[in-house]
Amino acid sequence: MYKPVSRVAVCGVCVAPMLWSFVLQTLSAQDETSEQKTQWSFQKPVRPSVPAAAGLQHGDRVHNPIDAFVLRTLQAQELAPAPMADKHTLVRRAYFDLLGLPPNPAQVEQFVNDTAGDAWKNLIDALLKSKQYGERWGRHWLDVARYADSAGFEGDDSYPNAWRYRDYVVKSFNDDKPYDRFVQEQLAGDEMWPDNLDLDPKRVYRVAPNQEVHFEARVGTGFFGFPPRVSESALDARRRHYETLIDWVDTTGSAFMGLTLGCARCHDHKFDAVTQEDYFAMQAIFTSSIEVDVPIMTPMEVQGWSYIYPRIVAVHEAKSAYQVFQQRTSGRQLTDQERVAEKRLRDTIVQKVMELPTKNISVPNTTYDPLVQIPKVTVLGHERPELVKPVHFLDRGELYRQRHQVEPALPAALAQTTGRNKAVTGPFGSRKELALWLTQPDHPLTARVMVNRIWQWHFGRGIVATANDFGANGVAPTHPELLDWLATEFVARGWRIKEMHRLIMTSSTYQMTSRFATDKHQQVDPDNRLLWRMSRRRLEAEALWDSMHATAGTINLKMGGRPVVVPLADDEIAALREKWQWPITGDPAEYTRRGLYILVLRNFRFPMFDVYDAPLNSVSCPQRDVTTVAPQALWSLNSPSVYRQAMRLASRVVKEGGKTPEGWIAKLWMIALARPIRDTEKREARELLDQLAVAATARQSAAEGKRESAMPANLAALPAEQASALVKLCLAVYNLSEFAYLD
Repeated sequence: MYKPVSRVAVCGVCVAPMLWSFVLQTLSAQDETSEQKTQWSFQKPVRPSVPAAAGLQHGDRVHNPIDAFVLRTLQAQELAPAPMADKHTLVRRAYFDLLGLPPNPAQVEQFVNDTAGDAWKNLIDALLKSKQYGERWGRHWLDVARYADSAGFEGDDSYPNAWRYRDYVVKSFNDDKPYDRFVQEQLAGDEMWPDNLDLDPKRVYRVAPNQEVHFEARVGTGFFGFPPRVSESALDARRRHYETLIDWVDTTGSAFMGLTLGCARCHDHKFDAVTQEDYFAMQAIFTSSIEVDVPIMTPMEVQGWSYIYPRIVAVHEAKSAYQVFQQRTSGRQLTDQERVAEKRLRDTIVQKVMELPTKNISVPNTTYDPLVQIPKVTVLGHERPELVKPVHFLDRGELYRQRHQVEPALPAALAQTTGRNKAVTGPFGSRKELALWLTQPDHPLTARVMVNRIWQWHFGRGIVATANDFGANGVAPTHPELLDWLATEFVARGWRIKEMHRLIMTSSTYQMTSRFATDKHQQVDPDNRLLWRMSRRRLEAEALWDSMHATAGTINLKMGGRPVVVPLADDEIAALREKWQWPITGDPAEYTRRGLYILVLRNFRFPMFDVYDAPLNSVSCPQRDVTTVAPQALWSLNSPSVYRQAMRLASRVVKEGGKTPEGWIAKLWMIALARPIRDTEKREARELLDQLAVAATARQSAAEGKRESAMPANLAALPAEQASALVKLCLAVYNLSEFAYLD
């Protein structure tokens, strides 16, 4: 029932892939059996047999079953696979794919010079053990989870605890948490593992290990704790509740099921077997749930906060004393004696603030949130039974056009496919049933959707190109049997995502070069949907930020914690209406943290990330856009922050590249591009360096010999024109497409 995805002619009209998927099913429906009429993604995955390598023209390229499926499809189209990539390309690809960071020259050389047969496998294993892995793949999932630190709309209210969910995701990926458990924790961690942080006198101040595990599961429900929200919706409790349920159901459908459930809110889904009744039954699963802020401190630590409460009062009283002084002296000049008193009052405020503790006095001495707030996490809990709001079938989805009450239930067609009744327990425990149902080993969607995401994040496009839409209006899979084999293999390997990395990356399909094309390949499959080569991919905004700081040697690899707020130039912050919503982080060492940790406001995106296609995070983002627009070049050429990193990179190449310009240039290429420089590049780079030095000399004369300020010591030791030229050369390398793209 599957057809290759390409542009095809139907009745003489060129039809795009997404429309073709629908047209194909419509035209062939009359010839299909009852089972075949069911949308393919609503059928349980069946493990197909793997094509025999002996029967394939390029059977010597079969490293694992992935290659067998891909090569069979290519053979059917009479297309040959691309040659394998060189080791310099592979090591850079592996580091960026798994860590989101470039390899340093020593790491490149270690892999390139390793002639052992298992060198590639060993590299993959080593990278999967790195803590930076969770940051890279956690960022992918945060796109799907529509993560943000604020609510959006006009007020853009803060979500002060959202970052704890972000850190939970990073830890989950680093721990290689089974995906079925990951899903269960986010949907129903509180219902599946109910617990608290109460202390046992036998353990004194420490909670039991199982309590920590259960609490982490509850933190996973923070997935629902940062919906897009209009501030004024709090004025209408019913509307606020309805808007929240819309977000929760739509996001659940997109993230875990790969379905556009939201299309059934106003009417039955136009393409998929999801009715309007199904949609409101899904809302009924969530209606008894509410967002609650739960302390991450033990009861003993909460008591510790009570003990130091007078210190918090002291700050308040010091501020009040100063306000009284201001009221008494407003509208006139202060006397000398009053100026002394004013300084004393201000100093007292500072003193009282500085006396506030940063950590709890009780073991395990948990760090307080700003100004000694008890640290909390926003998670799901339950409404009191008498306050649970019933869910009604709404005519055209309009809140005040209620019809009959709807009980919690699963989508009927999918429930039938999985062999169970659609009704679920309610009003409490329904999320648990939903989570357990979704993580059945033979569920039609859950494993397929996730392995497709993993594939997409490795290759740039999923086997199903519409990662959040496995419905009839989505794009049909290019390799349907491979998708089902991967889904069943994922479950067989314990839902372990790291196992899928090993499987995918050790395939010859993944290791092909991207620098290959023939006229026939371009004519038959110009978009490389059949995977005859590796697709070239641009790095995401965060990876570009990280790469720039990593190559400059300035990156701060500290993990976790509250979002970092980086200083911005006046033109960069001009679009933010309320500048106080961008509170600059106090420690400058934090400014070069990984991009993952920079504050994510829905109404004001970090300018560099905005330029490089940061996701629209008011809804689940299946795949980021990739644009090529002028502001990208303007930012990378003219931004003061990029210039500062170019200066640090120049300092690094002088330190590590010897004493000659040729040595600096060679080292620059190894640091920034992870490969040796070619002879033509070496000649052109030297010519450019000399031209930049001449131009710098002219500028120095015009500026009467003044040097650039804040230049690193080893760079400042060079002649001024040479140092300036080297910085500009580093800036030019930062603007190479090869720096921003992954081959």
